[in-house]
Amino acid sequence: VFQQELRHLLEQLGEGKWFAFRTETLSQSQILENMIDEIEEMAARLSKTKTGALVVLERKNRVDDYLDSGRELDAIVSAPLLINIFEPNTPLHDGAVLIRKGRLARAACFMPLSVSNKIDPQLGTRHRAGIGITEVSDAVVVIVSEETGTISVARAGRLIRYLDPQVLASILRNEILPKESNQSTKTKKESWKSQIKRYLNASDQDKKSED
Repeated sequence: VFQQELRHLLEQLGEGKWFAFRTETLSQSQILENMIDEIEEMAARLSKTKTGALVVLERKNRVDDYLDSGRELDAIVSAPLLINIFEPNTPLHDGAVLIRKGRLARAACFMPLSVSNKIDPQLGTRHRAGIGITEVSDAVVVIVSEETGTISVARAGRLIRYLDPQVLASILRNEILPKESNQSTKTKKESWKSQIKRYLNASDQDKKSED
């Protein structure tokens, strides 16, 4: 009954297509893992030097409509490259970088600013831009403050501040890496809420303004 299907499967095995698919899948996961490691290193180094950064990680929804500005790139994501881009007075430092499918796609992009009245008034345009793009897409945004070196993550219009690089990497892995197919939407939402409760540190003692 399944003679044709078996023949087709054997042909795929002979041509190496099945193995190529498996390798490609594993390769993409590894690309994302490496990307997160590089962003973690970037955030750690820029936080120490108080160099501002804005990194948009595109997911299912393309954000082309909101990132018409900027320069097109097609580069492997690496901490040295990102650090060089955000170095003050360099051609591409002003604005955000866009990462698409694990690759650095654009730099020097300007994004819509959030107009929410719930945002801390001490936060400036970099944070408002980071939050703004997450209000109109499912992107995840990494922000490093130029004033304080604080590392933050924005998603779905929410901002998690005062992260250390390891926690940042943990959140990105939870948001960016492929989930198990049997993981429910409810579990995903609960996971995000638990991370907000765990990592959000809105200290009243920290009155320093941020860019």
